[in-house]
Amino acid sequence: MEVLQTILENAGSLIVGGGLKVLSALILWYVGTRLIAFALQLLNSSLKRTTIEPTLLVYLQSSVSVLLNIVLIVAVLGFFGIETTSFAALLAAAGVAIGAAWSGLLAHFAAGVFLVIFRPFKVGDFVTAGGITGTIREIGLFVTTIDPLDNVQTIVPNNTIFSGIIQNFSSNPYRRVDLVAQLNHSIEPGDAIERLRAGVTAIPNVMTTPGPDIEVLEFNLAGPVLAVRPYCHNDHYWQVYFDTNRMIRETFGAANYPAPSQHLDLHQVSVN
Repeated sequence: MEVLQTILENAGSLIVGGGLKVLSALILWYVGTRLIAFALQLLNSSLKRTTIEPTLLVYLQSSVSVLLNIVLIVAVLGFFGIETTSFAALLAAAGVAIGAAWSGLLAHFAAGVFLVIFRPFKVGDFVTAGGITGTIREIGLFVTTIDPLDNVQTIVPNNTIFSGIIQNFSSNPYRRVDLVAQLNHSIEPGDAIERLRAGVTAIPNVMTTPGPDIEVLEFNLAGPVLAVRPYCHNDHYWQVYFDTNRMIRETFGAANYPAPSQHLDLHQVSVN
């Protein structure tokens, strides 16, 4: 009877002790989750007062939430006397394995974060990035969506964009249209320049400040080559581009300029 009474007393002590531990663990979990929620709320309030992009804000909140919850789980396991050193080592090994397997994906993710932070472009900008020229439609953490000139939606990995040259045509208020006009050898360049200058200034949306640049660019076998470079707002680039090309053709036609042609001199050499 004494042995049975001792066993019952020990069992009761174990049950009471285990129950208290479980209750304490539940209280620890409840308090921990409330503290994590409070910390995330403070973080959210602080970050919203900054200029951080909403996409990056969500990423930071999610990362901090996952990290704090892992710490809480390890603390609860340690409260029960479970060895957490092996658990932490397992998490570290898993992190290394996942990082090695997803190295390329993580590179795109890191590039996406930098694109959001440094903002070389924004949604709606007309850019050349990753070898694609078009309008930015969406900037994601892994890929960026661009609508090129042929209106075929193109998805470009962020690391491809961030590791290359980025041209943002929308950053500055205006841009230059680069065209050339080929003259015949018999045409006086000064006369052609004056005619083209009058024609360019009459094109809608061409800026007067800075004014168009029309000068002799080079000489080739066909004759002088003129650089025709009007300036315009970004929204009017293609309209000015095509109207200027049309104006060059109509101006030269109205002036009855002969078509450019190459001239070659052939000399016969007698060999004794």
